[in-house]
Amino acid sequence: MLIPVILSGGAGTRLWPVSREAHPKPFMKLADGQSLLQKTFLRAAGLPGVREILTITNREYYFKSKDEYEATEVQTAARPTFLLEPVGRNTAPAIALGAMKIAAEHGPDALMLVLSADHLIDNLDSFSSAVDAACLSAKGGTLATFGIVPTGPETGFGYIECGDEVEPSSPVRRVSRFVEKPTQDVAREYLATGRYLWNSGMFCFKAGVILQELAVHAPLLHQAALACWEATQERSGPKDGMTDIDSATFAHVPDISIDYAIMERSDNVVVVPGDFSWSDIGSWGAVSDLVRPDEAGNRVVGEAILVDTENTYIQSENRLVAAVGLEHLIIVDTPDALLVANRDRVQDVKKVVEQLKLQAHESYKLHRTVSRPWGTYTVLEDGPRFKIKRIVVKPGAALSLQMHHHRSEHWVVVSGMARVVNGGQEIFVNTNESTFIPAGHKHRLENPGILDLVMIEVQSGEYLGEDDIVRFEDVYGRVAAAVQENN
Repeated sequence: MLIPVILSGGAGTRLWPVSREAHPKPFMKLADGQSLLQKTFLRAAGLPGVREILTITNREYYFKSKDEYEATEVQTAARPTFLLEPVGRNTAPAIALGAMKIAAEHGPDALMLVLSADHLIDNLDSFSSAVDAACLSAKGGTLATFGIVPTGPETGFGYIECGDEVEPSSPVRRVSRFVEKPTQDVAREYLATGRYLWNSGMFCFKAGVILQELAVHAPLLHQAALACWEATQERSGPKDGMTDIDSATFAHVPDISIDYAIMERSDNVVVVPGDFSWSDIGSWGAVSDLVRPDEAGNRVVGEAILVDTENTYIQSENRLVAAVGLEHLIIVDTPDALLVANRDRVQDVKKVVEQLKLQAHESYKLHRTVSRPWGTYTVLEDGPRFKIKRIVVKPGAALSLQMHHHRSEHWVVVSGMARVVNGGQEIFVNTNESTFIPAGHKHRLENPGILDLVMIEVQSGEYLGEDDIVRFEDVYGRVAAAVQENN
């Protein structure tokens, strides 16, 4: 049995302003309209014999991830399941708990194919062949990793030095060592030897084997993860394919990568060379490379007018961008933030996010349009003592029964029909009708129809922060969760 395990998380700070803490890199849409997470899921689902795909992600991304999978509209026999982390603690804890879940449900001999949600891979036939080779080796008890044949002296990736062939007829090689990201000169030396591959961060092994390796090489992590798994099972078992990791015990699992915890310590690691096109989409430079350039080397996603402009990437979601006399730039426009960067400095975009966090500026975390389990809200305007939102509620969905201490809300239905709890009263509000929710009133909004409910919300009050919310009931299980999110 082969179970792909998708590790989905990471803020992707070098891809701001599209990637943000509440909408990280795996949810980024590429030029073809698919997100990186959707592409990873479909890639895994297309492998022969796959019947389950386990996604390990933050519990805040659970509903968005489910929506992404459902939106692919591709018929697949693979059932998505989820293991939800309360916080990110690197790849080793995620893989350890994923292995414990798979071993408990499918036995220790079940094969895990660990994939990152933010990789882009072309030539799926070559990818499938590499997976076959890795699975064959992993069945024999090895820890198989995937190395990418370098196309240049890249300094942004770690490298794997290949050792001897495992068998004369097999492409699988022993791993001599893992090396950190090199300088340009060292990277050129690596390429000249022909012995080095890029470290892709993808793996294949038996669930039982990786747990044995953890017990030997990272015993403290193994013990803490085992205690966390036992607490998780005691607190709540799988529900509708979702397992919520126990927060208290997970906090004691060491924060460390699987490379440092196991791969660099074990003598049981092999590497499968991959000759497929691969990118970890780690910067705007990598994103721009996905777009065909014009005669002047410009690449455009959206609408742009270019005058005497060369070697420039422009991405704009809904506005025309005019560029005059520019050269060697990255321009990314979103409804609430604009990035202009020299192409040679795209790795430093993360420094912008660091400054936004220091200033407590919401744009490091939220887009103007924010996804919620029930739908979306978009901030249309925000000023002293007021905020205006466009709210879309999916058919059959409902917001929590809640109350605000400091703000009142006026709801106007634009299309559809709303079922509203306002204080002790339940009413229906039709298109072109409205209702007023005073501060301190318990209230709930529900869409009882079969089409989207669209409404305008006008908030007014002394304090309009998103943390002014008290939940009493919630169909999405958020009553006990942190209150610092809207609706």
